[in-house]
Amino acid sequence: MRIITGKARGRKLISPEGTETRPTTEAAKEGMFSAIQFELHDRRVLDLFGGSGQLALEALSRGAATAVICDSSREAAAIIKENAQKTQLMPQCRILTADWKEYVRGAKGRETFDLVLLDPPYQPGLLDEVLEALESAELLAEDAILICESAEDGIPLPREGYRQKLHRYGKTYVSIYRKDDENA
Repeated sequence: MRIITGKARGRKLISPEGTETRPTTEAAKEGMFSAIQFELHDRRVLDLFGGSGQLALEALSRGAATAVICDSSREAAAIIKENAQKTQLMPQCRILTADWKEYVRGAKGRETFDLVLLDPPYQPGLLDEVLEALESAELLAEDAILICESAEDGIPLPREGYRQKLHRYGKTYVSIYRKDDENA
């Protein structure tokens, strides 16, 4: 696992051991970032299920401004910190050990994000719950891009006011949401 491009290009990343974390494949990550490559500059990133931090770190390497990376596992948070230091992107990161619900509740009304990366444990309905919570907590900037990774049975439903584009990489599905032009 490595950073594909940008200022940290080629830097190798480590991943938490065990089955709790499922790293995004390089093909899926390349597809995600190719779809938004010209929209990354100065974005504020939220990665609620950080794992190794590879998605947020890839965004930062490609020009995003800052990233909040959460994971409920202390081990994962330590690995995210190590990866952020290896890539020299640590100054742009805020790494938290927190459950996603806890973070969303605490951040309500205090910050907004332009790019949200969601790669939770594959579970039907979980992404819909997370997206609803993010909207309710008003954490999404007006031009937010939402990227969700899931298995086929966990593909989030279309969201009112958003265009959804679905991509498939083997058994992995990536949903990218952008505001409808009429609603922007």
